Amino acid sequence: MKTRSNDRLTSRRAILLGAAALVMARRAGAQQRIYRLGYLIPSSAAASVLNQSALFGRLEELGYHAGHNLMVEHRFADGRLDRLPALAAELVALKPDLVFAAGVQATLAASKATRTIPIVFVAVADPEGMGIVKSLRQPGTNATGLSNQAGEFQIKLLEILKEAFPKASDVAIMYNPLNVYEVLQLPGLKEAAAKLRLNLRVIEARTPGDFDRAFAMLKTKRADVLYVLGGPLMFTERDRVVALANGQHQATVYGLSGFAEAGGLMSYSFSLIEQYRAAATFIDKIFRGTSPAALPVEQPTRFELVLNLRTAKAQGISFPSTMLLRADRVIE
Repeated sequence: MKTRSNDRLTSRRAILLGAAALVMARRAGAQQRIYRLGYLIPSSAAASVLNQSALFGRLEELGYHAGHNLMVEHRFADGRLDRLPALAAELVALKPDLVFAAGVQATLAASKATRTIPIVFVAVADPEGMGIVKSLRQPGTNATGLSNQAGEFQIKLLEILKEAFPKASDVAIMYNPLNVYEVLQLPGLKEAAAKLRLNLRVIEARTPGDFDRAFAMLKTKRADVLYVLGGPLMFTERDRVVALANGQHQATVYGLSGFAEAGGLMSYSFSLIEQYRAAATFIDKIFRGTSPAALPVEQPTRFELVLNLRTAKAQGISFPSTMLLRADRVIE
């Protein structure tokens, strides 16, 4: 009886060990596969370092390690949006398993470069209206990811601007006419400004070389408030933009929190870092075999109001108490 019992135990152990070995073999096989990721960014490497850390940090948590089972080809446009089509074509020619793209222009460039390689995007306003997906719930194309509802929060920022500066009437908006989404958004911003009894004055900045001229114009004809959209050019040059605005004691509001963190007076936006982290989940699912056509586009559920009290104090600005209470973050 003992012999039979021992035989059964030995048999069970063998089965368990065999099953464990099979699981380990499968895992080893999965780990041996090397995934190739194309990384297309409209800003510079330095300007997007925190976002990049968020994406690849989350990918590491999911088991993808750059240089081991994940090979990444980086392309940065350094704020030069006209470079994106060529950079997208370079990445597609390398035949990656997936292309990651940030912003409308980069995603449009990637979508035009390939209709077959999966694309995961972040910070894309109205991907359905831009023709990137067929619908948010059923993308139906090779692209999916995260929208940013830019039109909504940019108009909301105008309302917050009016609350912070109730006597303001003349608002200058720094705008890049080479950014397709900013061009589409401008009429809606002008309409919203008119309802708030704000005169919206447009100041163009197409390249980094335009900023000195733009701020010289502001110094000559000062605005009550400057509104800076958070496009790739402005974001790449945010340290310089903030320094120029603060140097003139120009009250300025910004469309991404990175500006307030760089010393800007205030910002209101979705969290770009959260979108980069969330994008890793899309990438993981597609690497595992899910079609991007079946992955619904996600939209931000939270927007963040950031007030920089150090800058406010330096400029002699006091925020209303209601705004201070409502702020999601206060930099002191």
